[in-house]
Amino acid sequence: MSTACTVSPRTSVSTLAEPHPTFLRTFGWSLVIAVLGLAGGFWYGGTTALAVVAILAVLEISLSFDNAVVNATILQKMSPYWQKIFLTVGILIAVFGMRLLFPLLVVGVTAKLSPAEALRLAMEKGDPETPGTYGYLLNDAHPAIAAFGGMFLLMLFLGFLFEEKEINWLTWVERPLEKVGKLDQLEVVIALAALAIAAYTLAPADKISTVLLSGILGLITFLLVNGLGELFNLEEDEETGGNTQLAVATGKAAFFLFIYLEFIDASFSFDGVVGAFAITSDPIIIAIGLGVGAMFIRSLTVFLVRKGTLSEYVFLEHGAMWAIGALAVLLLITMRYEVPEVVVGLVGVGLIGLSLISSIIRKRNMPDDESSETDDDLPEPQTTQSR
Repeated sequence: MSTACTVSPRTSVSTLAEPHPTFLRTFGWSLVIAVLGLAGGFWYGGTTALAVVAILAVLEISLSFDNAVVNATILQKMSPYWQKIFLTVGILIAVFGMRLLFPLLVVGVTAKLSPAEALRLAMEKGDPETPGTYGYLLNDAHPAIAAFGGMFLLMLFLGFLFEEKEINWLTWVERPLEKVGKLDQLEVVIALAALAIAAYTLAPADKISTVLLSGILGLITFLLVNGLGELFNLEEDEETGGNTQLAVATGKAAFFLFIYLEFIDASFSFDGVVGAFAITSDPIIIAIGLGVGAMFIRSLTVFLVRKGTLSEYVFLEHGAMWAIGALAVLLLITMRYEVPEVVVGLVGVGLIGLSLISSIIRKRNMPDDESSETDDDLPEPQTTQSR
């Protein structure tokens, strides 16, 4: 049986759906954070820092656009309470956890430094090309980071590729793979094979064992979070009489959806965090710039959910998943070769753009009575009493 690409196979009915979501209501807080971030950058380092913050924010948005689409497909399956948790607690984890604390943790573990020593090293802002500096140590840990994130994203992509879908985008590829995907745990076998090939062909000679271990941990993390989510989802199905068509994830199932979303965001942010050191070695500026970009991605996620974009343009999720597969491969390639950030961003945006065009064409070719159907015609989603 193929591993599901999402933790909870709940209905796609959005609990945040609005007929006409306003720009300011959706992106208002992002604009406020952007202004504060730019002002903070200017106060911290003048016009140069302000410009770098803006560049990093744009970089983060371009790299994570497909992340917003994937997030939206999962967020719309969560109860309103957990949607708010994702947009509040989740953004704090994304900004301070992944963009600031995570690099410190990586440097501390790989260089065997205490948190205080890692922070001191970070604030020295040494040249990333100079051995012993914060940027150099973080870049030295990149193969392990890429292996973990690459395996997590690859499992997500393969789970989507092998599961049976109501509609296919690249039919000539997806339909045959759906049949092959009936082989139990096929995605695990393929992911492990890809990891072994990447470790022995792309990883530095002294990093092979580290890459193998990190990749296996990424795979285990995916299986654990995905499996626990499905377990608690089944428990909730029993409590609600198995009526999953009208239910949204709550309680434990929603909690693991939330954890799942944070891991997806983390996997997307790995490349951006490391790549940011090619622009500046100042961790404060990096955290501000990437944090502003991350906030806009969260707002874009909300916009997609409220507007019902994924229901209207049915191939967007497919495009995002193919972009995830491409990013997983690119992450593994970066263990040996430098892949420009603009290439990573263009691949993701390009695949989503193609899927959007395909969705528009399909919508135009559909009969009017079918294309006019919306989520408003569906019953209201039901939630259990548990949050």
